[in-house]
Amino acid sequence: MCFSVDSLTDCLESTNSWLAAMGLTKQYLRYAASAVFGVIGSQKANIAYVTMRGGEKGRYVAVAACEHVFIWDVRKAEKVLILQGNKYEVTYLCPSPDGGHLAVGYEDGTVRIFNLLSGESSISFSGHKSAVTAINYDGLGARLVTGSRDTDVIVWDVINECGLYRLKGHKDAITQVLFLKDKNLLVTSSKDTFVKWWDLDTQHCFRTMVGHRSEVWGLVLLNGEKRLLTGCADSELRAWDIRYLEPSLEHGEPKEKKVKGLLSEAEERDVGPDEDPVERILTCKKAGSILRKARDRVVTLVSDPRAKVLLCHGTDAMLEVFTVLPEEEVQRRMEKKLKKAKKKARAQVGTDEVLEPVVERQLGDEILNLATIKASSKIRSADCLLSPSGEMKVALLLQNNTVETYSLSTTEKSPQGTKTARLTLSGHRTDARTLAFSSDNIAVLSASGDTAKVWNRSTLQVIRTMACEYALCSTFVPGDRQIILGTKSGNIQIFELASGSLLETTNAHEGALWSIALSPDQRGIVTGGADKTVKFWDFELIKDHASGSSKRLTVKHTRTLQLDEDVLCVRYTPDQRLLAVSLLDCTVKVFYTDTLKFSLSLYGHKLPVLCMDISHDSTLIATGSADRNVKIWGLDFGDCHRSMFAHDDSVMFLQFVPKTHLFFTAGKDKKIKQWDADKFQHIQTLEGHHREVWCLAISPSGDHLVSSSHDKSLRLWERTREPIILEEEREMEREAEFEESVAKGEEPVVPGETTGEAGPAGKKTMETVKAAERIMEALELYREETKNLEDHQAACQAAGKQLPPPKLNPILVAFGNTPSRHVLETIKKVKSSELEVSLLVLPFQYIPDLLSLFNGFIQDGLEVELVCRCLFFLLRIHFGRISSNQMLLSVINDLRTNTVSKVREIRDVLGFNSAGLQYLQHEVEAREDVMFFTDATDRFEEKRRKRKKRERAILTIA
Repeated sequence: MCFSVDSLTDCLESTNSWLAAMGLTKQYLRYAASAVFGVIGSQKANIAYVTMRGGEKGRYVAVAACEHVFIWDVRKAEKVLILQGNKYEVTYLCPSPDGGHLAVGYEDGTVRIFNLLSGESSISFSGHKSAVTAINYDGLGARLVTGSRDTDVIVWDVINECGLYRLKGHKDAITQVLFLKDKNLLVTSSKDTFVKWWDLDTQHCFRTMVGHRSEVWGLVLLNGEKRLLTGCADSELRAWDIRYLEPSLEHGEPKEKKVKGLLSEAEERDVGPDEDPVERILTCKKAGSILRKARDRVVTLVSDPRAKVLLCHGTDAMLEVFTVLPEEEVQRRMEKKLKKAKKKARAQVGTDEVLEPVVERQLGDEILNLATIKASSKIRSADCLLSPSGEMKVALLLQNNTVETYSLSTTEKSPQGTKTARLTLSGHRTDARTLAFSSDNIAVLSASGDTAKVWNRSTLQVIRTMACEYALCSTFVPGDRQIILGTKSGNIQIFELASGSLLETTNAHEGALWSIALSPDQRGIVTGGADKTVKFWDFELIKDHASGSSKRLTVKHTRTLQLDEDVLCVRYTPDQRLLAVSLLDCTVKVFYTDTLKFSLSLYGHKLPVLCMDISHDSTLIATGSADRNVKIWGLDFGDCHRSMFAHDDSVMFLQFVPKTHLFFTAGKDKKIKQWDADKFQHIQTLEGHHREVWCLAISPSGDHLVSSSHDKSLRLWERTREPIILEEEREMEREAEFEESVAKGEEPVVPGETTGEAGPAGKKTMETVKAAERIMEALELYREETKNLEDHQAACQAAGKQLPPPKLNPILVAFGNTPSRHVLETIKKVKSSELEVSLLVLPFQYIPDLLSLFNGFIQDGLEVELVCRCLFFLLRIHFGRISSNQMLLSVINDLRTNTVSKVREIRDVLGFNSAGLQYLQHEVEAREDVMFFTDATDRFEEKRRKRKKRERAILTIA
């Protein structure tokens, strides 16, 4: 049997009345998040080109959409994939080198890696305490480095799904992190004005560049990683020449000879008193600077994968494109300059015999300003791709919720950027300040500072987009064929939905028109504005002179109510007997509709009432104020039934659910809350928005709710069939607060670890605590079953006969495991990235049992790699107590013997299998005359060994 939501709601209402008569708890239905729409790209994260299912490059871009990631097809202007997030906002995106994955950083410091084919996330890293601000892959995509606002840099192993180490040293938020391709080095920049070089072999910072006087907002590596370009808070891009020290000179020679042979006099002065110059892997020397056209700080400094072109922009709408010339082109330009200098010198002297002129090589000869692209709004982020033919594609994420793509040819002398696509239809340029539902629950109206859009609720597609003035309030005209907007300039605008045309603009108020209310008899509207008046309007059909015979809708002014203060909100009672008016003096005045005589004054709020609504039976009025309180009043006598502290900031919108005494409130604290006006209870909180919530609209059926926020998103919530039990809701809220307190607590201290530049990568979270508890429960179960077995053997010896075996624990029976195998299965279920932190919080009393079990697992060849990883970690953090415990001496000795032999055996098997696969590869290649498991460019590299010809071969094959 199938029930509709309406029938279920009616059933619940009758049940609630019966429960209220019996004095029992009232039942409610839960509202759940359904969809996020209206946002094209969030401003907190960057934009990145991605490749989808082997498609062409430069067609798909990834942008953040609040907590989700949208993949847009810029050619068709449609979403092709949504990477679902959990709760926190996306702050950084980085595609993998192979193009198959996308690393996403979040506001809470977690990093998730998504598969772009399936859209699912199988790898999650949790190590930072605050928002991730920079992510980068190494050349093979096997390692990932992340920087955060918490000033830490963490290197992750993508293949083993675990953290390698944490690098500490910066004093402010990290702005960029880069791996070097051919060397195990890392370079990072921060808002503390420093650029640091890290040796990943020893996990220490071997050089700090202090040549910047303001925050370093970005950096790129050019010229085969021999030049570093940094962008700061001024108009200069600073260049640094990098010279790598030869490995042959770093080892085996006297210290004095190395210093004299490698460091110039200026570089020797640059060596600090506590810095050993022998350990320095490279030298950095400033090569000059490039002046940008913009005067503000650098926001994005990015290059294409081959570092041939460079993009740079600030906080304005100008994007500067630079080209990095190859060495041959630079030499050709220098020869031309030398010829011109010689010619000029001869002309000045008048003879052919002149001294050889000196032409210095400058940074401007190597990096040229190629073009300037002016976007339609301020740029938030940029990314680029360079094709082998020289065509460059640029994707821009703008601050007005827009994505633009441009194309320009780098082979031309003075290229001009051509706009190829613009994504604007699926969202507003500014915040949507008003929402409304149609009477059939199908259409949703949203209006912002420049446009009004009508959406299909089921498909979330835009039906109509209409240019309008700055809208503050709106409503559908009965029949849902027209809409009415109230604007900031005090006008009433009427639009026809069928054609999307503006029918009429009426000057209604001298100030802002803050509120519109449809009369219950559906014959007119009432408006309230900042000119201290409330005006009544009737609908009329007049002859349309533009079309001739047809008629169009208009509004006719009938009455005016003059007041002493600005009007913020107006509402009719459903029986149309009373009219409630919210004023700037923090009161709500109630008037009789027919005579406009004063009836009641509702006073008690300390700040103006910004929103209000009246229940369907005209008995209750709920008011929300900027003082963060909601008050429930009776309309019979104007008495205040209850005052409730609703939000942590101003209450921006309030509306009753149709045919109930339940109402929703929206606040600047990013939350939407549901309340019961009869029981004065908080029912549930809808969390999802990341900025202030401006308004909401409830469908006439009460099944759907739409909300708008300062994060540019519109969110759809729908009523489910799941009942809400208030006690469980409060318990869930307390658990969430406890989990947050656990995550924000102090990190566990590793015994023997010094607080240096390197540290463990993971952090303590609720998941790691739960994983440690599961391991402890498995070990307790193992101890219990082992003790029962020993007692059973002792009883059998005492009785002199075999007794029935003891009953196993139901958990072991359910999983079909032995006690020791149950411990191993529990450890296997712990996420790889959380394993070390989970073992770190284990008390030492469980370690001896674990070591004994590990010895047995290694002897039996069970999960040797996982067991060795856990074993080595436990030995490192508990070395002192383990080495001083005589009881564990035999266990450690056995572990040493068994681990070495078993690991050697596994390594031999891997070597044998690798040799066998290589032999089969050669056999197949010889028999079929094809190259198997390799690429033609790799074979070309082995033969030629020259960079220039290798690049040409890659371009030819591509």
